[in-house]
Amino acid sequence: MMQRHIPMGYCMRDGKMGFDKEKVKIVQKIFMDYLSGITTHAIAKEMTAKGVLNANNKPSWNHGSIGRILENIKYLGDEMYPQMIAPKIFEQVQKLRIERAQKLGRAIQPNSMNNKNLFNSRLWCGECGEEYRKYAENCGKPSEKISWKCRHYIYKNRVHCICGVVTDEQIKEVFILAVNEIIKNTSLLEKKPKENPKRYSLEFLQIDQRIKELEEDEQFSSKELATLIFQRAEAFYKTAQIYDYDHNTEKMKNALSDKQLQTEFDEDLFSQIMKRMVIYADGRVDIEFINGLAIHENYKNPKKEVETYANRKREEHIRYTAASGR
Repeated sequence: MMQRHIPMGYCMRDGKMGFDKEKVKIVQKIFMDYLSGITTHAIAKEMTAKGVLNANNKPSWNHGSIGRILENIKYLGDEMYPQMIAPKIFEQVQKLRIERAQKLGRAIQPNSMNNKNLFNSRLWCGECGEEYRKYAENCGKPSEKISWKCRHYIYKNRVHCICGVVTDEQIKEVFILAVNEIIKNTSLLEKKPKENPKRYSLEFLQIDQRIKELEEDEQFSSKELATLIFQRAEAFYKTAQIYDYDHNTEKMKNALSDKQLQTEFDEDLFSQIMKRMVIYADGRVDIEFINGLAIHENYKNPKKEVETYANRKREEHIRYTAASGR
């Protein structure tokens, strides 16, 4: 599904996500400026003064727009987006943001990506493709309500994405249902998915482009070309995707080998075998496991099946206890 919200620095070409070179430089400069000690307010002020164009091609910036760039995990790369920011740089920025917030006496907000838990980076919107975040309503009050929504559910104080809204309990319940499908039919684990196309890092693409330029100029004996060829191979090795279906399938088999049908959510099992959930407004949810296996469930009424099985197990236990005289 094509994204409707493309982060700054990316663009779609021939159906594939690529880089907008000029905006890539802007994004990378924002990260490096922040690490050098410049505040989000100062970065925004400088960029606005210099007429630097934002994602909407307008010379208008504020600390919020800078902050959203600094916390956007898409820059680390995923199945659709090539990596733009090195993980080490991204991690340093997040750590610095927390430190600055604490010094200023600001609480870490429940909606912040820094407030990580088991479901972070595993829930995605099936309507627009953005990541889900945890939202808290009426914080600290008896009526407090926690739910997960698309990060673009509200944009500029208006409803922007008609995403599905899910709770922790619903997430747990659909996971239980999906796992039970596998336990009841282990042959599902042998259903091999299609292999994803290779993705290349920004470092690899930049080196590769320079190599092509040197080759076009027929500078085949230059020391730069020899060095770049080695660097390109090194960059490819670092970011090469290993198609590990067999390894991950074996990992899932081991994790599920001693499992009976589940009635309660198992955090360890979720961490071991869960890749992501794609959530739709109509109640559909696609549960994808680490080996690529996808199972479809409905999060709006999953509890009935889980409770039915739990009640049956309790009845069996009662009958066994009565029969054995315990």
